[in-house]
Amino acid sequence: MGSSSVPNTVAGSSGALSTPALAAASESHSAWVILLSLVGVVEAVQTVGREILPPTVATSWIGRALAEVMAFSPASALAQAISTLQATTQPVQLAGHCPFGVHNIGVNWVLQPLIAPDGQLVSITAVGYWSAPPGLGEIHAGLASPSANLPSLRTAKTEPAACAQLQTYSPRLNQITRNVRWTLDLDVIQQQTVEGLGELFGLDRCIVCSVPAADGTAQVVAEYLGSADFPSWQRQSLPLGEQAHLAQAAQFSNAVLSQITHWPQQTVVTVATRYQNQINGFIVLYSIPTRLWTDVELNLITDMADQVGTAIAHACLFSESHSLAIKLQQANANLLEKQRESQEARRQAEEARCQAEEASRLKSEFLANTSHELRTPLNGIIGFLKLVLDGMADDPAEQEEFIQEAHKSAIHLLELINDVLDIAKIEAGKMQIDMGPVNLRELLADVENFARPQAEHKGLYFKILMPATRDEITLNGNYQRLLQVLLNLVSNANKFTHEGGVTISAEVKPQKVEYQGKTWPGIVKISVADTGIGVSLEKQDRLFQTFSQVDGERTRQYGGTGLGLAISQRLVEAMGGTVHFISMGEGLGATVTFTALLYQEPVMIDKAPVYSPT
Repeated sequence: MGSSSVPNTVAGSSGALSTPALAAASESHSAWVILLSLVGVVEAVQTVGREILPPTVATSWIGRALAEVMAFSPASALAQAISTLQATTQPVQLAGHCPFGVHNIGVNWVLQPLIAPDGQLVSITAVGYWSAPPGLGEIHAGLASPSANLPSLRTAKTEPAACAQLQTYSPRLNQITRNVRWTLDLDVIQQQTVEGLGELFGLDRCIVCSVPAADGTAQVVAEYLGSADFPSWQRQSLPLGEQAHLAQAAQFSNAVLSQITHWPQQTVVTVATRYQNQINGFIVLYSIPTRLWTDVELNLITDMADQVGTAIAHACLFSESHSLAIKLQQANANLLEKQRESQEARRQAEEARCQAEEASRLKSEFLANTSHELRTPLNGIIGFLKLVLDGMADDPAEQEEFIQEAHKSAIHLLELINDVLDIAKIEAGKMQIDMGPVNLRELLADVENFARPQAEHKGLYFKILMPATRDEITLNGNYQRLLQVLLNLVSNANKFTHEGGVTISAEVKPQKVEYQGKTWPGIVKISVADTGIGVSLEKQDRLFQTFSQVDGERTRQYGGTGLGLAISQRLVEAMGGTVHFISMGEGLGATVTFTALLYQEPVMIDKAPVYSPT
């Protein structure tokens, strides 16, 4: 396509434009005559002078704002010129430039009004004069610019050749477009873009980089390398020498062709990705210096950038909404957790209040019961001694009987006081227990001496069963505390049994036990079983509570403070054992078992128990 002075009429106009400005175009100048709407949108294009605008380029301008295809400084200059023209209807001049591939053509513009017969402004004629340009013939004939040494746009291709090129690229570009539009993963979109373009155009390198930050750095967020020998820029800041391409591409909506002159020399195509006229990234394509880029390829890259810009924006919006949804979920979960914690705190507070009220009630009941229990033997002591002092005894034998009764009451009072003192020490954590070897046979013999007369006095049987061994069974514990536990249990059994009797049995369990840093050879399980009134299943959990009696109304007739089992449990646990209560219900008797550490393992004869150890 050589130089010509023949006008070229472009789509959008029914005939050649004719304005007074055309006469001003001389042989030394070329001009574009553009018909604009009142808002600056291109409606028709015509070229006059030495150079003719290619039809494909002119057609691409139709329907676009002039400020989108031409650059003005400042960017608002065209809008201000149109406003001035509308207000004064006088011609307005302004300067600008037009990018053509690697060339930037300076253009001086004259805007003139087109006024209808009724005096109304209907359109604007924009005449752009450009002198001494590099020549459209040079640009499109494939000749390199002497100063830039760049490959040129090959627009001299025939229309069939351009169509063939479109048919070659379109399927692959459509596939890339589908790939980036069918996902909301930003990393996938960016990587699919560089790999698709890199493979399609056979590039040395293709990158997607971020918009430069305030400090001027732009980070490479996706990369395609044509050879494994090339150094990677992934997640690195773009070299300063490459960022000039970004600034240039940011000024135009189409792909910009430029060249890297330093080693290694490369041809660079840069295009900004946009969404709603906001730049959200850049695509940069690097190829060998001799590669010739056609306007078809550059237009396809520009269209591709539009699709990628939209996909990036959608992915960012999705990521932000997803992050917001996660934050909302976390906030909701935190609120639910705080609500649950608040409810749990209220529940615990209510439970603590109920426990405190129950403890207060039990202590009040205990104090009332204990005061009664303490007064009873004390009144007995005072009463019998008063009889002796007043000489009410008929003979020495009756006087001795009164003194014996006073003594029994005193012993009973002492036991009650000891119980109260023991539980006070245990609750305060001041109960000291010295451990040592205890002979089980001697322990049970002392219990029998105390308990058998009481049982026989009530008409009850009293049995002790022990396992058959060749040597003595020795426990590790405190003799006095073990005796106290057994006497508590046996006294309760006698107290609550009206017929039948009480049985004490012992069983050796040779199993290793760790206690206080030592290993013991086993345990002895001691059981006190009676055939008494028993305890209902729903009330058994109260048996080991301090200051508690299972059924005050029912058991008050038997006397006692209700501390026996609680004291026994704490004493046994302090010596490394456990206590359990078993009863099948009211009227079915009860069995209390506790364990004690085995000091040394005896030689067993038979596992079956035998009778009394005496």
